[in-house]
Amino acid sequence: MKNSFRDLTFEELVAKREELRRKYLDARMNKVVGHVENPLEVRTLRRQVARLNTLIYNHADVAAVEEEKA
Repeated sequence: MKNSFRDLTFEELVAKREELRRKYLDARMNKVVGHVENPLEVRTLRRQVARLNTLIYNHADVAAVEEEKA
């Protein structure tokens, strides 16, 4: 798999998302300025953030369903 985020807890997922968001913003700014070593890094970071958002959403959805059952 590209990045194994599935074994992380909810708090770790949120922390990892914030870390990748910061890296993504820095990479975008560097791309605009023209100091990018790897231009594809922006795309891969954006996709990783999207993967984390999906996992966070699914984790929150599962938690809501479990609370309704209780």
